[in-house]
Amino acid sequence: MSEQVVYEWGDARRYNSYSGYFRRLFGGRMQKVTVHAGFTCPNRDGTLGRGGCTFCNNEAFTPGYCSPSKSVERQIEEGIEFHRNRYRSADRFLAYFQSYSNTYAPLEQLSELYDRALSHPRVTGIVVGTRPDCVDERKLDYFERLSRRKFVALEYGIESCSDETLRAVNRGHDFACARRAVEMTAERGIHVGGHFILGFPGESEEQLLRQTETINSLPLNTVKFHQLQVFRGTAMARLYEEHPEAFSFWELPDYIAFFSQLLRRLSPKFVLERFAGEAPPRYHLNPGWGLIRNERLWTLLEEYLARHDFWQGELYRG
Repeated sequence: MSEQVVYEWGDARRYNSYSGYFRRLFGGRMQKVTVHAGFTCPNRDGTLGRGGCTFCNNEAFTPGYCSPSKSVERQIEEGIEFHRNRYRSADRFLAYFQSYSNTYAPLEQLSELYDRALSHPRVTGIVVGTRPDCVDERKLDYFERLSRRKFVALEYGIESCSDETLRAVNRGHDFACARRAVEMTAERGIHVGGHFILGFPGESEEQLLRQTETINSLPLNTVKFHQLQVFRGTAMARLYEEHPEAFSFWELPDYIAFFSQLLRRLSPKFVLERFAGEAPPRYHLNPGWGLIRNERLWTLLEEYLARHDFWQGELYRG
């Protein structure tokens, strides 16, 4: 098993890593630079609803240099400076349009925005975060054309494979919508990612492990997971204050153990971009994990996998 996994993704890690993915694509390190382009969402502006998803607080994950009051070019420059101070070897970058739904605008506006980002000499490509219900054939055709000359990835907030959960969190679309968007994107040869939140109220560990089979059936390149976090100022925070008994949160060691079981069932073809979330403690209403950094989370996962001789995909049956 070990020899097969190492052979599949070309390094000694026990999972298909995001850094390895870019080494295979570009031959070296690639760093994301986050851009806030000032978009909104259809369940915020009244098209589907108001207030957004019950769990959503974009500020918790938005770097300090990002602001829609700044031009795209300035955010990229400041982001590059930020990352080059932190990672001395970083010299190629992806403009990551993260906040809200970054395809929720007319195509003419989108194309002008992404062309500006790609005109920067150090920007090799774009990563566009969006909702499955905010793409259509015309927009995907545009991204397909763009991907012939630059790296393009679309990341969809899928969040859960359960329609009951999606309704409960005011997502505004069902899982079938997410599957259609992922399949339409993959059919065009565009790199496609999916984001999932683990531990919504009413979801058991057993249910989440079974959900992995559904995730495996999607034509994704990359996957992101993180544990449920209840952020102040959200509708979910109000629910938590009124009904704390409906929530169950993992301690960090328990989450590492649980996620390792999920990872064993996850298709080895998927690149694991993230497995846990980190946000400043000031945003948390629920008990969090303190000031632990993302690098430490990866170390804890890798140590656990090595200690138990676990590998991504070892229980995957295709």
